[in-house]
Amino acid sequence: LDIQVTILNVNDNSPVFTQTNLTAVVPEDTKVNTTVVPREDLSASDADPDIIYYELTTTVTGTDGYFAIKGVNNPEIYLQKALDYEKFNLTTLVLYARDRPVGSPELTNTATATINIYIEQADTKPPWFLPCTFINTDKSICISSRYTGTVNIYEISMEPLILEPGPLYAIDPDYLLNEKLVYSIVGGDPDKVFSVDADTGNLTMNKAATSLDSYLLQVMATQVNNIQKYSIASVEIKVVSKNNHPPYFKTRIYNGTVFAGLDPRSFVFQAGAPSTPLMITAEDDDFPNV
Repeated sequence: LDIQVTILNVNDNSPVFTQTNLTAVVPEDTKVNTTVVPREDLSASDADPDIIYYELTTTVTGTDGYFAIKGVNNPEIYLQKALDYEKFNLTTLVLYARDRPVGSPELTNTATATINIYIEQADTKPPWFLPCTFINTDKSICISSRYTGTVNIYEISMEPLILEPGPLYAIDPDYLLNEKLVYSIVGGDPDKVFSVDADTGNLTMNKAATSLDSYLLQVMATQVNNIQKYSIASVEIKVVSKNNHPPYFKTRIYNGTVFAGLDPRSFVFQAGAPSTPLMITAEDDDFPNV
């Protein structure tokens, strides 16, 4: 008697990941739709064997929506939304592998793998002149106010100029990279009255200003490693007359003589010198030759 026995497969094996804990480093400027963890690193196997169904979740609040899998049967992880290092630099994903579709009434075996994603800061922002004010909610754009300062006409300052609201200074907002910056004057000084120190940003004078006009300098801060990353600040330098000393009279008391019966607007004469008009004069040490 021949008896044919058919052995029915029982779903008694769970899917198995080759790696249950993975780490990936993703540059901040990675383009959307780029694969960040390949399929071969994430695929699970099943000894039964069954079709594997995948699901990806995020465990870190505020980081959902950035990463996704290519399909329910394809666990390849790709970037779904542009990254911003200022928002977060680490997230943790959990990949589920099931041998039945989600919601199936049949017995389902599940395996999980944890993927830690570290965001690597990239050179995405131009320099910022400080102090500056953020103009958007994600604090990616910071605009500086105009710097102002004064110089005396006909004088050359031997020290760096004092500016408001502070010294001329810029930073690389990609602070982990902190690329070196150089400064240059790119406009507003046709007579080359001023210079800027390429390393410090200090403004100094090459020669004296000869008119009371203001200078509106355009100073540029540029990354050494990438000249396309730059910012320009406006610096208004007002040329003023020197005023370090108050005016003063040459003497505190003046004595004069008038004669009775003189017509209005007649001269008052110096006491003791009736032929010399009385002159009251003041001087100012700011103008010794005047």
